[in-house]
Amino acid sequence: MDSFLNSMPKAELHLHLEGTLEPELMFALAERNGIELPYASVDELSRAYNFGNLQDFLDLYYQGAEVLQTEQDFYDLTWAYIERCKAQNVIHIEPFFDPQTHTERSIPFATVIRGISRALADAESKYGISSGLIMCFLRHLSELEAFNTLHQAEPYLDNIIGIGLDSSEQGHPPAKFERVFAKARSMGLLAVAHAGEEGPAQNIIDALDLLHVDRIDHGVRATDDAELMQRLAQEKMALTVCPLSNTRLRVFDDMSQHNILQMLEQGVKVTVNSDDPAYFGGYLTENFIALEQGLGMTRGQALELARNSFEYSFASPNRKAEMLALLGKLG
Repeated sequence: MDSFLNSMPKAELHLHLEGTLEPELMFALAERNGIELPYASVDELSRAYNFGNLQDFLDLYYQGAEVLQTEQDFYDLTWAYIERCKAQNVIHIEPFFDPQTHTERSIPFATVIRGISRALADAESKYGISSGLIMCFLRHLSELEAFNTLHQAEPYLDNIIGIGLDSSEQGHPPAKFERVFAKARSMGLLAVAHAGEEGPAQNIIDALDLLHVDRIDHGVRATDDAELMQRLAQEKMALTVCPLSNTRLRVFDDMSQHNILQMLEQGVKVTVNSDDPAYFGGYLTENFIALEQGLGMTRGQALELARNSFEYSFASPNRKAEMLALLGKLG
């Protein structure tokens, strides 16, 4: 089953590029850029990746981002993730990046997006991995700062398919960003938002009604609201669920408690994703394996989850058809 899950064609729709920064690469980039890390070794840093909640993770995440300084750094970060995708037969990706994490450190927007975009272009030409890049706003910052980021992105809209909303959900509801999402959508950008992870089901409703998102990121608290579950199924609103992340951040204490297969059986278009795999213990295959081990996910359910990842991606109709045909050969 593990071999089947690894070789099965898959798409990843919820992945933070900054969250793919493995300890070894963090040390290598720190050395390249003359940055001193507060850890004596890769092993010591790896131990620091044990955290108990979202804020502990975010503190380490933003600290790790400090080593990303040059266009080549962002290329190398993205390329390391692409190599993982190649090894796990992930054939389409829609990664997130957080420009504010870098522009706040006086790293130019252009430096960030050029490095990432060059790697994504190479992924398609060398490996046939298609992609669409999503720019996230940090919700703990103001809407005005999000507007400033959207303005900085304007010269690079050919490289960006959509906007997202991430960082601390508690205390930063979707309504805070209603106007900037409206502006982005008027510019032709798609929209997604983290909602219903550490925050309540109401955040999912608000992301739908106020931000008019095309997908919900996480969304596991939807099961708290039967009417919302019915709506998600009827509207075929996809959720980009991240099982290992949810257990690592104690959204669920154990994978056996996870509700992704419950939602799948109730007709909600859930997908499997790895979120911040360097920090949460696994990339896409490892998340599928965790569902098989923790919930007894069947081969049929795995295929349905992979099918959802293709159907509810932002890929072109022709690309979706190609990917679904590949999956169809498995049953």
